[in-house]
Amino acid sequence: MQVQLEIDFRNAERSDQVEEVVRERVEKLKQYFQGIISCRVTLEVPNRTLQYDVLNHRVSIVISVPGEELVVSREPTEHDDFVDIYVAVNGAFDLADRQVKRYSERLRESREPVGDLPFASVTKIFRDEGYGFLMTPEKRKIYFHENSVAHPGFSKLSVGDTVSFVESRGDKGPQASLVTATGR
Repeated sequence: MQVQLEIDFRNAERSDQVEEVVRERVEKLKQYFQGIISCRVTLEVPNRTLQYDVLNHRVSIVISVPGEELVVSREPTEHDDFVDIYVAVNGAFDLADRQVKRYSERLRESREPVGDLPFASVTKIFRDEGYGFLMTPEKRKIYFHENSVAHPGFSKLSVGDTVSFVESRGDKGPQASLVTATGR
């Protein structure tokens, strides 16, 4: 994960044990997709009053992945008399697991090569920002993100390297969803 995990307790007591469960579940998410950028988990007691102790917990998870944010929320329902914090956390992370798996499958499908892959050369690399640009033989400029670069990875690419790529449609134009170095 590129950004440190954020765990926020709202209207609830901070607990080291609950934080440990959250950290374990976030680590488990990485087995489905290694390119998670950040994760923010909010644990909240929405109906806590002076007369009543903790009745139910709301758990919200926001996972940033390249190109989008995956949002999961485990809300108490009117039929819940009491939902333990651990049950709420695990329920929310079960949903998050499924979303991350689906995202990873969609990404994998878009990366599957169809026939011969087009070639381009690396024209610009912004290492600190984690992206760069390719130039095709037809003089088309293609954006790529560091997470789209196959082994040996973004850090090994240099301006002038020849790469094959899978083109996809990005928010601001063409982008490479998979970049594979082929040499100089």
